[in-house]
Amino acid sequence: MHSTSATQPAARFEATTTYALKVGLFGIGLDAYWQQFDGLQARLQGYLSQLATKMQRPGVDIVNLGLVDTPEKAMLAGHQFRQADVDIILLYVTTYALSSTVLPVVRRAKVPVIVLNLAPEPAIDYTWFNALGDRTRMTGEWLAYCSACPVPEIASVFKRSNIPFYQVTGMLQNDPLAWTEIDEWIEAARVANIMAHNRLGLMGNYYGGMLDIYSNLTLHSATFGGHIEMIEVDQLSALRQTVSDEDIQQRVALFTETFAVQPDCTPAELERAARTSIALDRLVAELDLGSMAYYYKGTGNRLNEDTMTSVILGNSLLTARGIPVAGEYEVKNAQAMKIMDSFGVGGSFTEYYAMDFADDVMLMGHDGPGHIAIAEGKTKVRPLQVYHGKVGNGLSVEMSVKQGPVTLLSVVETVDGKIQLLLAEGESVAGPILEIGNTNSRYRFSIGARQFVNDWNSHGPAHHCAVGIGHISGKLKKLGELLGVAVIQVC
Repeated sequence: MHSTSATQPAARFEATTTYALKVGLFGIGLDAYWQQFDGLQARLQGYLSQLATKMQRPGVDIVNLGLVDTPEKAMLAGHQFRQADVDIILLYVTTYALSSTVLPVVRRAKVPVIVLNLAPEPAIDYTWFNALGDRTRMTGEWLAYCSACPVPEIASVFKRSNIPFYQVTGMLQNDPLAWTEIDEWIEAARVANIMAHNRLGLMGNYYGGMLDIYSNLTLHSATFGGHIEMIEVDQLSALRQTVSDEDIQQRVALFTETFAVQPDCTPAELERAARTSIALDRLVAELDLGSMAYYYKGTGNRLNEDTMTSVILGNSLLTARGIPVAGEYEVKNAQAMKIMDSFGVGGSFTEYYAMDFADDVMLMGHDGPGHIAIAEGKTKVRPLQVYHGKVGNGLSVEMSVKQGPVTLLSVVETVDGKIQLLLAEGESVAGPILEIGNTNSRYRFSIGARQFVNDWNSHGPAHHCAVGIGHISGKLKKLGELLGVAVIQVC
């Protein structure tokens, strides 16, 4: 992809290619029926068209192959889906069909398959049906409602072929339960697609001694896909030197518009953070990053120390616009944050650090950048004379996550070398927080703070996790199925 010459090296990075999610859709039927039952084929094709229309959404390409009703068409469909590079297949069972019209499609495509067992109506009108008087017409009507009939046959063949499959059972129209399931499958596939093409930047090194956060980068590449780009802090420091005074003043103005900058923040510190923020934007653009994890002391190197003690505001802005940044070089949590943000619910870097037994809540937050797009009110900027446990001082952000339902997600590496997703649903609640210039929130869980801590810890996650707004356990569980990883929900 990249070429070089002896005299003039080519640019190392190229423009981003967008890979839209491609959803394969096909219906199944039996070609022997079409001559026997007038109008049945057109009727079933109409149902399939309704389904395809309802599945349309931005950023998703629907590859609809229509009704597959013979083994020959099934073989062709398998090649077509493979050529179209579909990410997932939705198989709409319209009526009875032979499993030989299904297996060749799915076997060749080699992507996850969701079996849609969707009836056209809540029930057959038995009185009307039995009054038809024409048994041929009656059989044709019955076949139009016969979506459940071949599902056991299809399931048996998939099981015997070692092909994972998932089911949605319900109605084509006016069925919120079924359509929630379909929407969640498409959303999960979209996020899996984002992760598969994400470029995760790693800048610096681990915070020494935090053994729980050390990660197997090969495992992450194999599980999520994407690319991991190793970044030198010197590159960011060099970019800082290219920032103009005019750019700095414009970024300071953006800070005052975006944040609630506190009066004790000095112009010099705001300008220092602004210079770094612009350099971070340029670094992300140059390396085409979709997420990042970082940590670096910079001790003994004045430029690098100046850089790394002024990143918090810039990294908060990046996180808010869909490029989540995790501190302490926490790769697993950068992945968790990217997953949550890709679902559109945020994904702020957090950990629990204290328990309030009087109110039965967890106090959770972290130093460093926060996801200001999911903050309760405007995020405050405060100066810190010391970054506790770290080198230097500078500006930091203080925010709470919006009050209401939340989901916590931790990407866990297990003793047997696998990835797990650990999640919990709770609620961000009002109450006093510690005003220390860090992200801070109060969370309540249905099982209580005491049981939550015991259950969460029992699965061995790192001490960081990502928090997003809303309850999305259904989507996360489906993402786990598509990625082939276990998902554990503690509440």
